Amino acid sequence: MAEQISIDRALSKEEQYIQLIPQIKALISGEPDLIANMANVCAALKYNMNFFWVGFYRVEHGELILSVFQGPPACTRFSIQKGVCGACVRRKETIIVPDVHTFEGHIACSSESNSEIVLPVLQNGTVTWVLDIDSEHFDHFNQTDAQYLQQIVELLFGLVR
Repeated sequence: MAEQISIDRALSKEEQYIQLIPQIKALISGEPDLIANMANVCAALKYNMNFFWVGFYRVEHGELILSVFQGPPACTRFSIQKGVCGACVRRKETIIVPDVHTFEGHIACSSESNSEIVLPVLQNGTVTWVLDIDSEHFDHFNQTDAQYLQQIVELLFGLVR
């Protein structure tokens, strides 16, 4: 049975990630199933970092297909030519959007989402998944998030840089 993760929200964002990462390592350690690990990572991020929505989209045949997530219902399938997730796939880089309402082509799965960060999972130079995180707050994400979320993606997918 997984141990409950608890992060002190009075800490800075960086301190919260520093506490969370070893706990995520422990959650996924020894479990070979990617989907199970993705589910636990989504839950750990959503509930410990207080994000509005956390999830993964699989990239397949020019589309993003909803996979494991925590939060309200989400868009199920869309072209990589659309949205912040699509831009992440096309650019092969992390994208931080302070106000999703000003992002051209943004796909509004929820009207409550106001800012977003999307990280690519690159395997052999190809984006195979994206980690998509939304906040109901404007300008919620920064380079601290990008840095620590990248570490979590690398842990989850066994990527070495």
